[in-house]
Amino acid sequence: MKKKRLNRKNQNPLNFIFTGFQYEKKVELQLFEYSQDYCLETPNLKANDFKSFSNENKQYWLNVHGIHEVETIENICKKVGVHNLAIQDILDVNQRPKFQEYESYWFFSMQSILPSKTDEINSEQISFILGKNYLVSFQERKADHFSHIRHRLREKIGILHERTADYLLYLLIESILDNYFKTIETIDSDSEKFSLIDINNDPSPEILREIEIFKTQIHHLKKTINPIKDFITKIEREDFALIDKRHIKYFFELKDLCLTIIDNCEKIENRLASSIQLFFSVQGHRMNQVMKTLTVVSSIFIPLTFIAGIYGMNFVNMPELQFKWGYYIVWTVIIVIFGTMISYFKRKNWF
Repeated sequence: MKKKRLNRKNQNPLNFIFTGFQYEKKVELQLFEYSQDYCLETPNLKANDFKSFSNENKQYWLNVHGIHEVETIENICKKVGVHNLAIQDILDVNQRPKFQEYESYWFFSMQSILPSKTDEINSEQISFILGKNYLVSFQERKADHFSHIRHRLREKIGILHERTADYLLYLLIESILDNYFKTIETIDSDSEKFSLIDINNDPSPEILREIEIFKTQIHHLKKTINPIKDFITKIEREDFALIDKRHIKYFFELKDLCLTIIDNCEKIENRLASSIQLFFSVQGHRMNQVMKTLTVVSSIFIPLTFIAGIYGMNFVNMPELQFKWGYYIVWTVIIVIFGTMISYFKRKNWF
């Protein structure tokens, strides 16, 4: 089943369209309200029961599982004060990762990647709305990317409950990047077999198809990680009111993670390219072996065919035809030529 394509030309801007797959499960909301010594979790919040983030002395994290119910997502966003353009960006899961700064909040979307047993990488879009004291995360489907972060909030582990929502955003992005590392490790492990192509055996053309699948996966990873790196670089170079100066160093760490992911992708790409070159080198070597064998056989039979051609002519006045031992002499000459050529080719290591 293909995803929908967003038709921006003919669409009424007030009619939002979800471009992903429809899921049977209902949209689920989970709200954390926390401060330095306080944490309240509402695990099964109803969309209609959600009001807003009213208390400026507390931090809020609203996590939304599922974005396929357009009216529900629109209702939540309107209560937070999200612009229509950002609402459609949340619902459009086919676009590249995106960052947009609005007057009182940020919109940021990225792809979460997970290893897959199929030829395609499992990916889902996760969008964030970051405000002064709140963070809203929209997951395309329910997945436990952030279970360890919820545990830290509940148990007041670390400094998360003492910090503002931008620090929470850092932890969520870090968790998503960790999925990239897991995916790259899987691809790296699975693609190592291509560096073991045996030059003495004829590799199957199926190897090329598998290599191209891995190259496509690596290209997809690089395409999704580069905008994330650009977003973090933007934070590094510019001064944003929503980022606490104490937390800048953490976003620098995210940039290093992105660069490491890109370096690992390029390393795998180079190895796959080398494997392709090795494949064609092996194929070329096998072809050369075959051509050398055929050349040796042809070279042996050229003089023999020449002799047979001469004595196959139907001329009457051919003195050798009347000679009593002519037949045996011709065979002797043929055998001597054959043996001499075989001996010569062996000395040259042609076979």
